[in-house]
Amino acid sequence: MSEIGTGLQNASGIRAAIERAGYAFVEASDMRTALARFGSLADWPAFAESWNDLEVDTYMGDGGRYRKRRFGVYAAERQGAIERGPHQPHYQGLSYNNLNGGIERWFKPVTEEIGGGESMHTILEYCRALFGRLVPEANKWHIEVHQFRIEAKTGEAGKPTPEGMHRDGVDYVLVLLINRRNIASGTTTVHDLDKRALGSFTLTDPLDAALVDDSRCYHGVTPVEPENPALPAYRDVLVVTFKKKP
Repeated sequence: MSEIGTGLQNASGIRAAIERAGYAFVEASDMRTALARFGSLADWPAFAESWNDLEVDTYMGDGGRYRKRRFGVYAAERQGAIERGPHQPHYQGLSYNNLNGGIERWFKPVTEEIGGGESMHTILEYCRALFGRLVPEANKWHIEVHQFRIEAKTGEAGKPTPEGMHRDGVDYVLVLLINRRNIASGTTTVHDLDKRALGSFTLTDPLDAALVDDSRCYHGVTPVEPENPALPAYRDVLVVTFKKKP
């Protein structure tokens, strides 16, 4: 496991780790403490349950049907309300995603209840505060949120990052574990721009998190396999990306 992530009990520790290394692994207890400054997670049970209502991603260039998702966009300024935007396609250029990029991908939207609920609000407020401290000159952000479920079956490993080690073409990325059930592996690896390994860790508990400076780091996640082939096996994460707007 990477040493980045130990002793990140406060916001300045998390921010310092990102400034120093380009990423941070934050354990669930520290992440809960960090989020608590920005709101409530009172609706977390319903928030986590909503991952049972995702739809199959039919845009997979490898032909796989192991990924389910929903998608939403938001806009934020340095202060004031974070506003949900009109639904739109998700787009990545081929230079960032050579497997599934280059086309507009329309996914079902994050539901209004979940997208406007307490947990989502708290997570987005935390991200705005953290990323805003890292980039003081940023006055406006384009925010995208992705609910992902990666399913693993006997003979078909689930691939959290089927495009491999990659960057997202944004400024910052939060990967927040919601749940993992009956799976092995799913190790996150982080590399510098020369693709030299910087660290690795595994999100195992709800609220374990990875925070990545996308301009400085590549990241990827190893495939997941079922521990017991007779039972459902999946990895649920929320991915939040922030990109500066002019």
